[in-house]
Amino acid sequence: MEESFAKKPNPGEPWDVIIVGGGPAGLTAGIYTARGATSTLIAGGEVWGGQLMVTSLVDNFPGFPEGILGPDLMSKMRQQAQHFGVEFLEKNVEKVDFSKKPFALTIGGEEFLAKSVIIATGAETVWLDVPGIKKLIGKGISSCAPCDAPFFKNKVVGVVGGGDSATEEAFYLTKYASQVYLIHRRNEFRASPIMQQKVLNNPKVKILWNLEVTEAKGEEKLENITLKNNQDGSTQELKLDGLFIAIGHKPTSEIFKGQIDLDEKGFIKVTGGHGKTNVPGVFVAGDVMDPYYKQAATAAGSGCAAAMDALKFLDEEKI
Repeated sequence: MEESFAKKPNPGEPWDVIIVGGGPAGLTAGIYTARGATSTLIAGGEVWGGQLMVTSLVDNFPGFPEGILGPDLMSKMRQQAQHFGVEFLEKNVEKVDFSKKPFALTIGGEEFLAKSVIIATGAETVWLDVPGIKKLIGKGISSCAPCDAPFFKNKVVGVVGGGDSATEEAFYLTKYASQVYLIHRRNEFRASPIMQQKVLNNPKVKILWNLEVTEAKGEEKLENITLKNNQDGSTQELKLDGLFIAIGHKPTSEIFKGQIDLDEKGFIKVTGGHGKTNVPGVFVAGDVMDPYYKQAATAAGSGCAAAMDALKFLDEEKI
């Protein structure tokens, strides 16, 4: 492996690239920009690493045939980025100003300047705010069927939600689980007609209408959940091996409002390329611009694309 290529800028000079976010998209971008001999700062945040930091075994990321723990994968990515000379700050970005050049970012109360910026802040799962959920994330509770469904082969699982995400998760799980309960707080779905038919016609799926999860129970792993009927107030226990929460993802884009174009859900809009925003010199990668795939591999790939776009931009600016 090559030695460090990226060097720190002199005091008062802007960084070539500042990357906001320390998950798979941001760290992959950092590996590429640092190897491109550009000074690279990653503002990873006080809680860095993205959603993989609360994921147990990851067995669908290329290069790890036996699987790897989510935090271990992120640690290796960070080590690789820092090996090439990336400066990594475990501090939050509080404010950005893309109206002037160089761009200005306030990180941990201090202003940093950048010739280019890559936004890779990710998206957060909207979890149910009931007892036991957060304690059991990664221990039977998940938000990603394509990531974790193989761990529930021939097991009984539940999915919470009523939109396209929930019906898609439930349908995907039928390939592995013996029984899938689709738990919805209303008596009709918001999902598209085609997705509704896929679950309504699947013998492995049982719909539980007008029910809300009020508690998840288990010590080392999920054992059962408590359901409340919102029509008559009655409760019941449901034994489950797994529970998938599919009530939405929220892109982490609040600080960029008014600075770059966002869609109606808050995802950063991509224009004219894989990772370009409407502001020249500001690029985006990962789940903050991707409402569809939400995978570590796609996030890493988009980080690579955004980094290459940024390197090309910096070369053109020199010319």
